[in-house]
Amino acid sequence: MATRSSHNKNNAAVKRILQEAKELLNDPSHEYSAGPLENDIFEWHATLRGAPDTEFEGGLYHCRILLPAEYPFRPPSIMVLTPNGRFELNKKICISFTNYHEELWQPAWGVRTAIIGIQGFFPHKGEAAVGVGALEYPISERKRLATLSREWYCPDCEQTCLQMLPDPPASSESDPSSENKIDEPEKPVEEAEGKAEQATLEPPEIVTTNSSSTESTVRPTIPSPTPTTPAQAPTPVEAPRPVPGAVPAPNHLNNTNPAPTRTAIVRSSPKPPLLLDLVIVSLVSIFIAILARRIL
Repeated sequence: MATRSSHNKNNAAVKRILQEAKELLNDPSHEYSAGPLENDIFEWHATLRGAPDTEFEGGLYHCRILLPAEYPFRPPSIMVLTPNGRFELNKKICISFTNYHEELWQPAWGVRTAIIGIQGFFPHKGEAAVGVGALEYPISERKRLATLSREWYCPDCEQTCLQMLPDPPASSESDPSSENKIDEPEKPVEEAEGKAEQATLEPPEIVTTNSSSTESTVRPTIPSPTPTTPAQAPTPVEAPRPVPGAVPAPNHLNNTNPAPTRTAIVRSSPKPPLLLDLVIVSLVSIFIAILARRIL
């Protein structure tokens, strides 16, 4: 609801009311809606939803909230306009946060607090429901009134309760395509391991790829021969056996691109030079001669 009025915006009450109206507009709820009238911001109209799992479930109830000039230091007055079987129509309700109990009101409370409070008082029964403006209708009658309340029309708002507070969107159903999917059975672990071992034992296939311009051949990797000493003969390496079903490589490719081979070069251990041997023999001879002279 728009708030076009000639009230002084510097007034503390007007500032507070405009602030609450902005907060309710920016933070809407599926449980209630409220706003001041266009010609008087001190009169609010609110529509609230009936509590679930009660006889008021599904009902929409329109209320009139009158704010005093000293607001928020004094509490508001609340009247229910929609037939409901719980409160009298167009009569101020006696609740702890209304003008009947100003001593219990706190300035920190606001219109939102009053709306949530009266919404919680609807299901009360027995002594808790006794008070000014309270009614005690049968449950069946309250359910009937709850159904009719959705189409109740407010002449000031010029809308029905359902138009002012539409039903919340239904929760999105699960995607049927996901339900129709059949989970593929997982392969046993032994089967997967067996295939892995078989893949490691089988020699690699020789695959030839032909294109319009080039031809390439993927050959199996041949292990390099290990270097051997003269006393040990090299062990011949067996060529890989052809795999059944594999496409053999063309002969001209085999001739032009032979498999690479490696030649092991065995070096003998270097011999000490002859000059060094002669020097050692001479030194030993001199040492023996000197030792013989001393003994004689």
